[in-house]
Amino acid sequence: MASKIGKLPVTIPAGVNVTIDNNLVTVKGPKGELKQDCGAFVKLELKNGELQVNPADESKKASAAHGLYQRLISNMVTGVTQGFTKTLIITGVGYRAEVKGKELVMNLGYSNDFIAIIPEGLTVTADKDGKVTVSGISKQQVGEFCAEIRKLRKPEPYKGKGIRYETEVIRRKVGKTGVK
Repeated sequence: MASKIGKLPVTIPAGVNVTIDNNLVTVKGPKGELKQDCGAFVKLELKNGELQVNPADESKKASAAHGLYQRLISNMVTGVTQGFTKTLIITGVGYRAEVKGKELVMNLGYSNDFIAIIPEGLTVTADKDGKVTVSGISKQQVGEFCAEIRKLRKPEPYKGKGIRYETEVIRRKVGKTGVK
């Protein structure tokens, strides 16, 4: 059984170069270069500016890999053309973040500051309003770095203090004094 997502071809825009060598896909674009090993469960065909991902056989693993690698390659093409961006919001009295060279220094209410080393290939900006913006060409790398930062001080439901994603909604709770 084939994946619905896997059946969709990956459209390759102008200015993007895709090469396939023994199921190693290399995508080069204006923002950089990404590589992905697709393994033996899928077959890749490049024709007419589109990349088609097909399962190698009828096994369950090949069916699962079919949609996975189509989406990974699609994200690689999007990354080298537009890039990916995630925004974190730091909320709390005295909570702040600033970028110093290749380090993100955060004061999150503990006795010591947290220092996160910014990985190669990512761009991080922090402003005075508590917004930290992480951008890069790899969706996986951007998401993982944001998750590591958020893990340092997860948002709490009573006052809403902590680090949250810009699109995240925190369900607030009423404290002890609110119940009578």
